[in-house]
Amino acid sequence: MFNHVPVTWEEVSTETIDKKRYYVTPEGNKYPSITTVLSTRNKKGLFEWRKRVGESVANHISRTAASRGTKVHQMCEDYLNNNFDIEKHKKNFLPYCLFTQLSEKVLCKIDNIRAQEIALYSDKYKVAGRVDCIAEYDGILSVIDFKTSSKERKEEYNQNYYIQTAAYAEMFEERTAQSIDQIVILVVTADGVVQEFIKDKKTYVPMIEEITTEFNKEISHETITNNT
Repeated sequence: MFNHVPVTWEEVSTETIDKKRYYVTPEGNKYPSITTVLSTRNKKGLFEWRKRVGESVANHISRTAASRGTKVHQMCEDYLNNNFDIEKHKKNFLPYCLFTQLSEKVLCKIDNIRAQEIALYSDKYKVAGRVDCIAEYDGILSVIDFKTSSKERKEEYNQNYYIQTAAYAEMFEERTAQSIDQIVILVVTADGVVQEFIKDKKTYVPMIEEITTEFNKEISHETITNNT
C-alpha cells in the first residue's frame, strides 16, 4: 500500500489551437503544453526515420507504441493509487508484463505520493502540462515520469524528458511553494529492461526559458505569416 499526501488545486481545461494543445488557467491565460513545445525540437532524426521506413510502417509503429505506453501508464497509476485490478490489466498481456518489471524493480521506491496525472502551469515560463507523478523516490521528493521504449535509451536521447520533468518541478513549486530538485525518468523497454535516470533539475531549468521563448517566436511568426 502506498501512502498519499495529496496536494489539490483548481483543475485547468485544455484547448486545441492550430493543432497544438493549450491549457487554460483559472485566470484565463492560455499556455502551450510542454510536450507541444518540446515536439518542435530535434525533428530531423524523426523525419529521416519516417522516410526510411515509410509512412504506413511509421504510423503503425507509432500507434502501437502509443497504445502500449498508455496502458502501462494506466497500470502504474492504478497501482500507485492502491486500486490495481489485476484481472482487468492481465488482459493486456505485453503492457502487463512491462508494468510488472517496473513494479518489481522501481515502483517499490515510490511513496508519500503528492499527486498523479494532474495539470500544472507556470506563469513565469508561460507553459503547462500534465505530470505523471509527484512523490518521494528513495525518500526524496521528485517529479517522476514513466516511459516505454522499443529499445534501451542512451543519455543523449533523454534531454527532452529532462527538460519536461524539470518544467513540471518548476510549475509545482510555483503552485505550492514546495521545492523539488530531483527528477526521475523510469523507462521499460519492449523486451522488459528497466532503466532509471535520476537528475538534478537545476541543470535543465535554463533550457525551459530558452525553448519556450523560441516556441513563442515561432507561433508569432506563423500568426503573422497566416495573416498576410
